[in-house]
Amino acid sequence: MALKALGHDTIILERSPTPLLHDQGAGIVAGGHALEFLERYNRCRRPGQHQQQEISIHADSRQYLSKEGAVVHSVPADHNMSSWDLTYHLMRANYDGIASSYCPNVPPSLPHHGKATHYHDRTVTSVVPHADGVLVTWKSTTKPSLTGTLTGTRLIGADGPSSFIRSLFAPGIERTYAGYCALRGTVPEAEATPSTRALFSNKFTFFHGPGIQILAYLIPGPHGTLEPGHRLINFVYYANFPTGPALDEILTDKHGKRHRITMPPGLTDPQAWEKQKRIAQDHLPPQFAELVCKAKKPFVQAVTDVISPTNEFLDGRVVLIGDALAGFRPHTVASTSQAAFDAIVYADYIEGGGGGEEWRRQTMGYARFVQRRGMTMGQRSQHERLGLDEYVRDRDEASVPIGREFPAWAMEI
Repeated sequence: MALKALGHDTIILERSPTPLLHDQGAGIVAGGHALEFLERYNRCRRPGQHQQQEISIHADSRQYLSKEGAVVHSVPADHNMSSWDLTYHLMRANYDGIASSYCPNVPPSLPHHGKATHYHDRTVTSVVPHADGVLVTWKSTTKPSLTGTLTGTRLIGADGPSSFIRSLFAPGIERTYAGYCALRGTVPEAEATPSTRALFSNKFTFFHGPGIQILAYLIPGPHGTLEPGHRLINFVYYANFPTGPALDEILTDKHGKRHRITMPPGLTDPQAWEKQKRIAQDHLPPQFAELVCKAKKPFVQAVTDVISPTNEFLDGRVVLIGDALAGFRPHTVASTSQAAFDAIVYADYIEGGGGGEEWRRQTMGYARFVQRRGMTMGQRSQHERLGLDEYVRDRDEASVPIGREFPAWAMEI
């Protein structure tokens, strides 16, 4: 979107076999950089007076519950919560003009915009230098015998924490399991009991217990609706799963397939989830246990760590952004903001020309600083027994808006 707006012709190679990615059933905390990115580049207007009102639900406080479900700590806050599916469809509407119920009135391209092309069912197999740019070879995801090549001046690797592009240029950098998983799901707010619905309304809510943490917040509902009564309560439930039978059980789907890192929505084995529901009823506040028990399509993500030693290869012809550069632990609620930050800084660099040292310093600074913060937060939350004040302090620090300057150790290139 950013490069298109600057007049550059771009092509996306998407490995998914379908033209549109399926709803991931996930909420996202739309941090300052995510909102800034959409303020700059989203031209799809939705009901509301301001950008954040159009795409997100505001949470005006962070609150913490006791095991019995009472609010034991609350602090004013300023968070904006959105959903994966709304954000995705807004970006497709702006990038290549895909209309949907999220954005039925697609904004027309402007005369100065570059050409935007989106190919699905394309899995990249190699990237090599070519003239002043790169030569990219791909194969069909569904019909591997179908192959092709493309050339371009630059390749942006935005292919997630298991990035194939990163593996080509930084082999040996692999995701490492942190010893726990994030169990995730949503519940329509209309299906929650009135007291539970009221507790989570416009609040960012947490509970900490031995080896567990769970949080919840409201996100847009079906088709991106922000209408009260039609929104979703999104939860993220962190629980320890040692490598071995326990981890295998939660990552083995209802068909018997063991997934490596992520169990997609709708595939969770019912027996394994029934076990987690019983554990939730024993160890969580009743309002959180209600969410876990009422989630219809939960999914599971093994929490991992990964970071690339650099974000540029082949003298800047290949770059990594977002999760491909550094996969954060979800505690940071910063993955979406990182992708937006990287895109903003890269677009500023491309627009302004000149050297790329500042782009490298800022994006590597963001990646290293937040990745270390996430590892510290996860260790303290899942593997240490601390007082609530310590967990509150961690969250307060992580909620401070991130700028463009980071500690010197993080910005070294």
